[in-house]
Amino acid sequence: MGIVGNLCSDNLNSFNSQGYLVIESFANNEQIEAMRNRMDQLLHAFDCSSNVSVFSTKNQRKVTDDYFYESAENISFFFEEKAFGDDGNLKQPKELSINKVGHALHEHDPVFKNFSYSEKLSNMLHSLGYKKPTIIQSMYIFKQPGIGGEVVPHQDNSFLYTEPTTCTGLWLALEDATITNGCLWAIPGSQKNGLVRRFLRGENGVYFDRPSPTYDQKDFVPIEVKAGSLVVVHGDLIHQSFENQSSKSRHAYSLHVVDTVGCKWAPENWIRRKVEAEPLYAS
Repeated sequence: MGIVGNLCSDNLNSFNSQGYLVIESFANNEQIEAMRNRMDQLLHAFDCSSNVSVFSTKNQRKVTDDYFYESAENISFFFEEKAFGDDGNLKQPKELSINKVGHALHEHDPVFKNFSYSEKLSNMLHSLGYKKPTIIQSMYIFKQPGIGGEVVPHQDNSFLYTEPTTCTGLWLALEDATITNGCLWAIPGSQKNGLVRRFLRGENGVYFDRPSPTYDQKDFVPIEVKAGSLVVVHGDLIHQSFENQSSKSRHAYSLHVVDTVGCKWAPENWIRRKVEAEPLYAS
């Protein structure tokens, strides 16, 4: 594969200034439909009686069981907090109850791997200066209608730390993302202030090394995008999304990439792979 940069100087200047970049029509309708249809198949085959793992960004300790840790190298299913009734049963079909599927879709499923290892995506990462990028996690995020959970303000480098920091988030909209159905929000330029805290894995589970700062909601701007748009997120950018209280879902495919040249993966990160991940390219 001949890797070349495909971002222009205006793109790069905007990314360096704002901390994020929206690339419209990054994925075409055929690619979007392929990923959505494949996820329908995976959900249909998933036996929800075999696992009830709930994902929450408000209480990370609730999700740190072996199923969560092992998801780093598997295709695993995590439910919305509000999916269950007081009796412990799902309040709606499983297809409308899942928060996300992760964290190795890009490795184990051919449809998602086809997009994740595409030349177009590699070219974009080359533009950002990556020498030997590795996708360290992937997630299909549903943002279910009515119960799609809030993602609290955070920085991706907190969770996927390298020394020096190299994480970039790649967030592909598989449906239109709007203020109504839970689009991303970010504080433009906040990446310039550096990393504020880290998410660590210890003997007794995972934890943050310090409390979250308090953010003024007036500083956040919505990132509304059409299906097929890719949002490139700097690892230190403060971003969030609110609950989806609408009747429309907000599906997205999210990847996080780190470099493996000139930096070191932190051993205290929650992801501790048994098999080294395959890089997208080496230059």
